[in-house]
Amino acid sequence: MKKLSIHPMFVRCFSLSLLLLVGCSSTGQANSSVEFHNQEIDYQPGFTTFVSGFWNMLTSDTPDLTPDSPLPMTAMTKQQLLNEDADVIYRLGHSTMLIKLGNQWILTDPMFSERASPVQWMGPKRFHPTPITIDQLPSIDTVVISHNHFDHLDEASIVKLTPKVKHFLVPKQIAPLLEEWGVPAAKVQALNWWETTQIGTTKFVFTPAQHYSGRGLVDRNETLWGGWLMLSATHKVYYSGDTGYYDVFKKIGEQYGPIDVALLEDGQYNHGWADIHMFPEQVVQASLDLKSQVMLPVHNSTFQLADHAWYEPLEKVVEIGQQKGVEVVTPEFGERYQIGEPWAEEKWWSQ
Repeated sequence: MKKLSIHPMFVRCFSLSLLLLVGCSSTGQANSSVEFHNQEIDYQPGFTTFVSGFWNMLTSDTPDLTPDSPLPMTAMTKQQLLNEDADVIYRLGHSTMLIKLGNQWILTDPMFSERASPVQWMGPKRFHPTPITIDQLPSIDTVVISHNHFDHLDEASIVKLTPKVKHFLVPKQIAPLLEEWGVPAAKVQALNWWETTQIGTTKFVFTPAQHYSGRGLVDRNETLWGGWLMLSATHKVYYSGDTGYYDVFKKIGEQYGPIDVALLEDGQYNHGWADIHMFPEQVVQASLDLKSQVMLPVHNSTFQLADHAWYEPLEKVVEIGQQKGVEVVTPEFGERYQIGEPWAEEKWWSQ
């Protein structure tokens, strides 16, 4: 029997469990007449899901759950971005990616707050600052949101971004929440799975994912979840959002492949969540299914939300990618990656 010991994850897990249990005023008004479902599984997390996750964390003896020193980071400036003339990707943290396609700037799941939580005095705390502040960002053409969990839909970030964002693309039923936060309705467009929209020269496709939604325990699956395919005249980029592995990747690859860059969820996995999060070997297979030229793993190295070493998702996905012939690029936070250009792999997480 494991020895019961308190470690740094205790406070995070206890706080997160409380937040999920009680919810808060920022969850938005429940709409019990709407409920969404996965295509292949009926995943319905309940209170026991969070209790078991909390207990596993409490009794965990996994080493290196969080970094013991500051993570390497490349500082970014507004002038640098204003001068950018190529198709590029900058990783800002967790699943927040700043992407330039053609002449458009796109931001995925903006999360700039200190904690992935409805309040900033408790909840999972980020390992590192963002390499650029919201104030220093250029004008953003499009923000895409994958789902409404706190580590992907952050109220403070949305509120501060709104004046410099032209369009918000969100899953069905999330628009009212953004409007509640002060985003003008004319800026928000909500899509269902496989629906498309055109913004400038870029076509956006909202793709299915195998996950769930909710910002408390009383609003389960009342908003949709999914990924985003971004198709420009120059490159194709796919962002998975949070998802388990299933045949949607083959469908996307067959219809839209090859994909130039696949931004795939790789981190915060747990055997109890195997239906809704991918393990590294599944991430590599998803990249193969998508016929992606390059895979860039996200959803790791910013928050500790699962019982694995903070660097494990990157270490494993690079190793398996090499075995399977998948090119994996892992820029440090703030580092410039130019789509289509060679990448010299450096394991920044092990330095």
